[in-house]
Amino acid sequence: MRLLRGLPTEVRALVGVAFMVALGFGLVAPALPLFAREFGVGKAAAGAVVSAFALMRLVMAPFVGRLVNAFGERVMLATGIGVVAVSSALAGLSQNYWQLLALRGVGGLGSIMFSVSAASLLVRVTPDHQRGQAQGVWAGAFLLGMIAGPAVGTVASLSLRAPFFLYAATLVIAGLVGLRALRHSELAARKSVRTAPLALATALRNRAYLAALAASFAGDFALVGARSAILPQFVTDRLGLSPGWVYAAFLVVSVVSGALLLPVGRIADSRGRRPVIVVGLLVGAAGFLLLPSVPVAAGLLVAAALLGVAGAADSVAPGAVMGDVVAGRGGTVVAVFQMSGDLGAVLGPVVAGWVADGAGYGASFAVSAVVCVAPVAAVAAAPETLRRAVPQPMSAAASDVT
Repeated sequence: MRLLRGLPTEVRALVGVAFMVALGFGLVAPALPLFAREFGVGKAAAGAVVSAFALMRLVMAPFVGRLVNAFGERVMLATGIGVVAVSSALAGLSQNYWQLLALRGVGGLGSIMFSVSAASLLVRVTPDHQRGQAQGVWAGAFLLGMIAGPAVGTVASLSLRAPFFLYAATLVIAGLVGLRALRHSELAARKSVRTAPLALATALRNRAYLAALAASFAGDFALVGARSAILPQFVTDRLGLSPGWVYAAFLVVSVVSGALLLPVGRIADSRGRRPVIVVGLLVGAAGFLLLPSVPVAAGLLVAAALLGVAGAADSVAPGAVMGDVVAGRGGTVVAVFQMSGDLGAVLGPVVAGWVADGAGYGASFAVSAVVCVAPVAAVAAAPETLRRAVPQPMSAAASDVT
């Protein structure tokens, strides 16, 4: 594949792992709140099952880095995938709501172990002049998996338990691929050389970094958390459509995001980060407002397309701002950025579900739209962080591994 040409073998392995992990997540995400509702709980409680996964990621993020340092990325990557696989299979066997809630929380622990290990390894094994390419194909693999997941996940029309078992199977494959491909890698085994990280207090005085935190929180609150928890219930309760339409909507979101990922990235690199973030948030707000305004299947698909546009912008530009601010000096500043998104993913499903329970789906989607719009002023007022530099020739680029 041309996009992978010239990249280290380790990066290719991680791309394969990312695809399988995302494929499984795309299978289970649309079915999760519907499965929770089968235990007789309300919309907020169903949203809490989605939040439990993100909450555990948020709580455990500060500790996982130490485990990675102690045991290495390869071991922690495979262990994290294994934890998610086992918890997913057991979640499919849940006999009550509380079992499902607890097992999704355990899955969140495995998820943060995987994501921190994989991100650390991806950065460390990739030469400086290929990091942009590597990050692009890494994100693209996740999106392709999210596209394929809803298509395969139509098995939910037969049983809402089936996606959990398929998710576990894809994770087992991902873990085996990762262990096998990285087993004899000298780059993966090499200790990283650490530079002095940027102080968090310094970053918090940077308006661009604060804007990136706000955009990350808003995106994960609305475009990830609230959408994942409320949209499936809206489709079946309000529109009266089958679970297959839930997967169709999620498929549209993923396809649009996947198609726009690289073009949006190029725009962010050529014209600036701020306009990408602002347009993405405004388009996301429009998508949420459209859902209750046009309560038919066609309106659902158009809104899903708008949310896909917003998702592409959110997956590229806020992280680019954070990277510009950090300038290679990671550490706590990067962790706080990731935690801002996780916090949004925790609160989004619960808040959106609580509003839906009390005031209906229209009010819930309106809240999500407001959250999308809220950071726009701060982002527009923040300084642009893009520094246009003359690219180095491939032959002269540094090949040091950090």
